[in-house]
Amino acid sequence: MALKKKGITAEFLSSTKTAEAKNKIHEDLDSGKPSTRLLYVTPELIATPGFMSKLSKIYARGLLSLIAIDEAHCISTWGHDFRPSYRKLSSLRSRLPDVPVLALTATAVPKVQKDVVDSLQMQNPLILKSSFNRPNIYYEVRYKNLLDDAYADLCNTLKSKGDVCAIIYCLERSMCDDLSANLSQSGISCAAYHAGLNNKMRTSVLDDWISSKIKVVVATVAFGYGIDRKDVRIVCHFNIPKSMEAFYQESGRAGRDQLPSTSLLYYGVDDRKRMEFILSNSGSKKLQSSNSQEESSRVSLTAFNQMVEYCEGSGCRRKRILESFGEQVTASLCGKTCDSCRHPNLVARYLEDLTTACALRQKNGSSRVFITSSTDAINEKQLSEFWNRDEEGSGSEEDISDSDDGNEIVNNLTRSKRHSRLGVNEKLSLLQRAEENFYRNKNTDKQSIKVDKNAISDTMRGASRQRLQNALNQAQQRLDDFKIEMETSASFLEDECYKKYGKAGKSFYYSQVASTVRWLTTTSSTNLMNRLCEINASTSMNVLSETEHALTPPPALDPCAKEDTGNELSGNARSETSPGVPMESSLNAKLPQIPSFSEFVNSRKAKGDQSNDSKKHSSRVEKKMRVQ
Repeated sequence: MALKKKGITAEFLSSTKTAEAKNKIHEDLDSGKPSTRLLYVTPELIATPGFMSKLSKIYARGLLSLIAIDEAHCISTWGHDFRPSYRKLSSLRSRLPDVPVLALTATAVPKVQKDVVDSLQMQNPLILKSSFNRPNIYYEVRYKNLLDDAYADLCNTLKSKGDVCAIIYCLERSMCDDLSANLSQSGISCAAYHAGLNNKMRTSVLDDWISSKIKVVVATVAFGYGIDRKDVRIVCHFNIPKSMEAFYQESGRAGRDQLPSTSLLYYGVDDRKRMEFILSNSGSKKLQSSNSQEESSRVSLTAFNQMVEYCEGSGCRRKRILESFGEQVTASLCGKTCDSCRHPNLVARYLEDLTTACALRQKNGSSRVFITSSTDAINEKQLSEFWNRDEEGSGSEEDISDSDDGNEIVNNLTRSKRHSRLGVNEKLSLLQRAEENFYRNKNTDKQSIKVDKNAISDTMRGASRQRLQNALNQAQQRLDDFKIEMETSASFLEDECYKKYGKAGKSFYYSQVASTVRWLTTTSSTNLMNRLCEINASTSMNVLSETEHALTPPPALDPCAKEDTGNELSGNARSETSPGVPMESSLNAKLPQIPSFSEFVNSRKAKGDQSNDSKKHSSRVEKKMRVQ
C-alpha cells in the first residue's frame, strides 16, 4: 500500500486476498510482460510446489531479478521468531542459482547472522551492519512486586507524558482488554488490538491509531510488524518479552523520528514464571522428536534468561542490550539514558528488595508482602516491612510444636504407606496424641517473648527516623529548589507512622514507614510541603486538645444539682469546687487512696451483710405489725 502511494506497482499474496484478486495477480505474472514490480509472499507459500513452479517459469524467462528475505532472523533456530517454513527457503539457491539473495533483519545476534548465511547457502556475502544503539530511547524497568498497583502506575506515567502516541504490549489477549478498559476509564484515549478481534475491528483500531484518533494501542506482540509510525513516544512492555531480540525489535518502534522516547518494561516474578512455563512447553509438538523438543526449549530458555538478566541485573541497561548483539561498548556511551545509570542507588535498592521478596515467596508461597532489606539495620538484623526475617526463621518451627514426636506422627500420617493403611480410629488416636504432646510441651514463656518482640522500641523508631531522613535527603536532591529542615521533618513523618500503627505492632509500623519512603521517591515539592504542614497542624491540635482537657473541670457528680445558668461551661457539666476556690486547688487536692482488690471485695461483703441485716430487721418488724 505504501509503495503504491509512491507510484511503484506492488502486490501481495496472502489468505486475506479474495480468490478474484489472487487470480488477477497470477494472470499478470503469467503474462509476457508483467506489470508487477514487487511481490510480497509468505515463506509458507514459496514452499508449495505450485508457487515454486511459477517462480521457476518466471526465472526461466529472465524476469526474476532479486529475492529479498525480510525478518531473516526467523530462519535461525536461535532467532527469537524462528519459523520452520523459513528453513525451506534454503532450496532457493539450488533452484534459482543466479538470482541475488538479500537477507534483512534488525535483530540478529552474531550466532543468528552466521546461521542465516549458512542456511541460505550464501558464498562470501557482502554484510552491511550498523550499530544497534538507539541513543534517543530511554530504557527503564519497573518492578511489579514492589508496586501497589501496576495499572495505576502505568496510567499515571502515560498522563505525565502528555497527549502522546504509545504502544503497550501484553502477553495475553484478556490482559489487553482489561488494561485497555482500565486506561479508558482513567481518561486515556486507547483501544485493544489482538487476534481475538475480527478483521473489521482490528482494521478500525489500526486506522484510528495511525490517524491519531486514538493515542494508545494495547496489543499483543504481533502488532507493529510493518507499522512505520515515526512519532511513537513510549513503548511499554507490561509483561517481560521472551528474548532480547524481541524486546529490541518491539521497543525500537519508539522514536523512529530520532526524537526522545521511552522504553518502559514492567517486570514481575509471576510473569517470568509464566513465560518460562510457556517456553519450556513450546516445542512439545507431535511431529517433533523428543531431542528436537528439548533443543527448542533449551534455546528458548537461554534467550529468555538473557532478558531476565536485563531486568534483574545491575549496571547499564543500554550496554547490556548492545553486548547481547555482539557490540562491545563502555558504560559511558549511555550518558544516563537508562534508569540504572541515572538513578544507580535507587535501582540497586529496588533489586535488593526484589531479591528479598523472591526469597520470601519461595519460602512461604505467593505473597503481596514487600520486603525492604536495603534500609539501616537495627541491632545488625535485617528487617522487612512486616516482620523480622531472622525471628521468623528461628521461631517458626518452635511456634508450631516443640515436640519432634508430634511432628513425626503427623508427617507419617501423610507420607507413610504403612499409616495409609491404618483405620480411621487409629489415625484419630495418633492425631490426638500429637495434639496432646503439642499442648503439654507448649512453653508460655515463649509466648510472652513473642509479644515483647512485637513491641516498637526507641531504637527501632530512631532507625526509622534515620531512614526517613535519608529518603528526604534524596528527595531534596531530586527537587533542586526545595529546602526543609531534615531532622524535624523526618521526626514528623516517623511520628505520623507511629501514631497510625504503633499500637498494632511493628509489622504494620514498618509497612507504613516503607510506604512513606516509597512516596518520598516520587512526590512533588508541593505535595511534600502540604503533608508536612498537615502533620504539624494535627500535632498542634492534639497538644491543644490535651491541654484543654486537663483544664476542663470534672462533671457534677450530683444528678439532682441544679444547673448554674450563669456558668458558661458547655453541656451540663458543673464544677464541684466553690466559686471562690481556684481551679488548680481542686486539681491538686489529695484524692482518697485506691483500695486493693481484696479490700474492695471485703468492703462490698460488709455492705452486703449490713444490707441483709437491715432487710431481716425490717421483715421482722413487718411481721410483728401484722400480728398486732
